[in-house]
This record gives sequence, structure tokens and C-alpha cells, in this order.
Amino acid sequence: MGIQLFKASFNVEACLAQVRECLEKGWTGMGFKTVEFEEEWKKYTGHKYAYFINSNTAGLYMAVDTLKELYGWEDDDEIISTPLTFISTNHAITKSNLKAVFADVDDTLCLDPKSVEEHITDKTRAVIFVGFGGNTGKFKEVVKTCKERGLKLILDAAHMSGTRYKDGSVPGTNGDADIIVYSYQAVKNLPTGDSGCICTDDAKLDEIFRKKAWLGINKDTYARTVSAGGTYKWKYDVEYAGDKYNGNAIMAGIALAQLPYLDRDNAYRRTLAQWYTEAFSKYPGQISLVKIPDDCVTAQHLFQIMVKDRDGLMMYLNGNDIYPGVHYIANTDYCMYEYGKGTCPKADFASAHIISLPIHMGVTFEDVQYITGIVVKYIMEIRKGESYK
Repeated sequence: MGIQLFKASFNVEACLAQVRECLEKGWTGMGFKTVEFEEEWKKYTGHKYAYFINSNTAGLYMAVDTLKELYGWEDDDEIISTPLTFISTNHAITKSNLKAVFADVDDTLCLDPKSVEEHITDKTRAVIFVGFGGNTGKFKEVVKTCKERGLKLILDAAHMSGTRYKDGSVPGTNGDADIIVYSYQAVKNLPTGDSGCICTDDAKLDEIFRKKAWLGINKDTYARTVSAGGTYKWKYDVEYAGDKYNGNAIMAGIALAQLPYLDRDNAYRRTLAQWYTEAFSKYPGQISLVKIPDDCVTAQHLFQIMVKDRDGLMMYLNGNDIYPGVHYIANTDYCMYEYGKGTCPKADFASAHIISLPIHMGVTFEDVQYITGIVVKYIMEIRKGESYK
């Protein structure tokens, strides 16, 4: 199969034990393991509230929708976001009848705080900051801007499970973000089949999320089972036209089995990144690396380089049984968001030149040497050492 971009690594016996417990108990839906995981995730991150849901996408949709409703935002009010992200980020804005306004990225591939400032108008209500590849970028500067300008801040932490600052704190804690949304999708650093978590320090937001994710019902099935005292289990009210975004015990059980290994696995990802960096740093004019801030201990979900002929390199790697990826095509290249095309030149450049190289627990030192050797051969011999610019 060659060397794949992603390959999830599971502690199979621990996962099976969690799933077996769910099956033996006869409880595979929300509650039981989902509640247990929420408590463990709060301990791990320091977030005050955490709600286990079925995907990061669901969490982003709920985050924007809830803030709009709670604070009385009007249709066509604006949220500043990045074009360099998976489409879920910006769809969350559009689905709530708000407008995504695209700010540019910096050399971390996260939002550039200066560009954010330049795009604030009297219709701006919030910023969505994407921790690209597990990177914190200049998140603290964006936090400062949002607090000074009275804007809400959503942290799309899909790539950030395990990312910390060097002081041990987790981005988004201590009130730095209003809402933080994680992904435990199949190839993420904390992999399940598909699931996520929406976190906040605001008890009111957490209460609303739990209702909206369960069709707007104000008492979920687990709560009706464990707290009803045997009476009126069937009686509840419906407060919102909600969705079906809740997580389930099977996925939560797998997340619980994987969580003890997250820091270890992330450390290995950083080691892989270091091996790649050591090889590519010899070619600064031909290969550009994504900057990681000095105070960031990244989850390193991605390792990326920028080269002149990205598509040609992709094909060459494929021909040598290496299967990289692209993260991401700028969202402004899609017809839905083409109104922003040409407004973010740094994001556009990255979109046209970036390539994500294999980074997972199955990649070895020897694999990295092989991959970097093939990349260097293509750039230095086939492309004659052309500059990535």
C-alpha cells in the first residue's frame, strides 16, 4: 500500500474492552461513556465544560448558531475566518445566514492578527481561529483583539488535541475563547470512528449545546434514566428546533481508550517533524517550512512543506509509493466563497504550493529518510533546484 498520509493507530485491546463494556451493559447511545469521557477531557485540558458530540462539524454549526441566537445577531452579520481550512469551518457561518469574511494567514498558516484587524467592520460579530495542523499561530494576539473590540471568539481546534503552550496551558482556556471545538475523526490525533467535543467556560452555553444537540429536548435519554427516580422518564419539553448532534458511548469508549496515549503519540509526531525539518533545512531556497511559534508545543497533526511544483511532486511521490495530501485548497477557490477570491494572497500562495507529508505512528525514521530523499531528488535533480517562490 506504500506510505500513506494518515493511518490511525489504536490500542486494540483497550478499545475492545471499552466497546465490550458498552455492549454488556446494553448502553451504546449518549450517556454512560460519553459522560465519563467529558470528565476526563476536562481534566486533561482544563476546560470547565465539555460536551461529547458526533463531529467537529456539528460543534462548529452549533457554536455559530447558538451565539447568533443568544446575542441577537442579524442575517448577513459578519464573522472573520480563514480561507485555509476544511470547508466545515466556513459552512458553519453560511448555514447560520451570516457572512464569512476572509482574513489572510501568516507564516504559521493561521490567521494573521493584522489582517483580522483590517477586516473588522461595524457588522463584525466574531472571529473563528483555526489551529492549523495543531499550530497556535498568533492566537494570543487574536484573543487580545477580540477582547478589545468586543468580538466573540471560536477556536476551531480540530487539529489541536494535545496542543499546549510551553507553560502547560491549553489554548482557549481561562476565557481566551468563548467556544472551543475538537475533532476525534478517524485520522485525527485522538482517533475514533467519528466524534468531537464542544467546550466552553460558560455554563449557559453548555446547557444550550446539550439541548440543541438532542433535537432541542431539555432532558436527554441518559438524564431521564439516571435522574428521574423511576417516575416521569418520558416527560420532557422541547425548547429549540435542534439537531441530532449527540455523541454515543461506543465512540466515547474508543476515545477513553486512546486518551492515555495522546501525549506519547503527539511527541512521536513532533519527532517525525524534527526528522523532516533536519533534512529539508538544507534547501531553504527550494523548500519552505511552516513556522511553529517558540511557545507552542504542537500536536503536529500535519507536517507540511511548500514547493514550486506541488502537483508534479505529488505525482512523483505517488510513483514512488508515497501518498501525501493537500491541506487545504483555499475555500475562496470554491464557487460558494469565490466572492473572497484574490483577497488573501498568502493563503492563495499556500493553497497552490503546499503539500502534507505522511505523519503517523507507522512512519519510521527510515521512511522519513526515503520520503525526504525522493522529495529532494525531484526538486534538485528533476526541477533543477528551482526556488519555491
